[in-house]
Amino acid sequence: MTVTLNPLEIFEIAEQIERNGATFYRRAAALYEHSDVSHLFLRLADWESEHEKIFAHMKQTMFSADTAPTSFRPGETPPDPKMMAGLAVFGVRPDPSEELNGRETQDDILRKAVEKEKDSIVFYNGLKFFLSNAADQDILNRIITEEMRHIRILHESLNKNNTIRSERNEKV
Repeated sequence: MTVTLNPLEIFEIAEQIERNGATFYRRAAALYEHSDVSHLFLRLADWESEHEKIFAHMKQTMFSADTAPTSFRPGETPPDPKMMAGLAVFGVRPDPSEELNGRETQDDILRKAVEKEKDSIVFYNGLKFFLSNAADQDILNRIITEEMRHIRILHESLNKNNTIRSERNEKV
């Protein structure tokens, strides 16, 4: 049986992925309470929350109250967005922040975040195969563009940390 997702479901999955990411980063911030590192992770959580809002807005713009998205074929059961988001990016745990044990450095978590963001892009690219037409795939491409922007921000933070660390080592 082939499962076809419609854009509304794609946006619901994307929103769940972003909620999972915000939970992950808030947990990371709590591990480094009252420090610059904590502020960085809170900012990352805010970025995830902003992405969720962007996706919610995109979904709202596409679907007015009187517009129903394309439904699944008869006899198909739609996948649960929470389950799909969990499997895709932030692990199979209901709370993706549980994988943080408190021994990670800021760079460790930034690297994990970059990998998770890359995984989300791979996931979203894979979801294109479930979409029924090119216009819907274009919508998903907008989500991917947002995730690529997020990766650039994470890389900039990681590079900045490495530069600061190098400068400190040169002074010693």
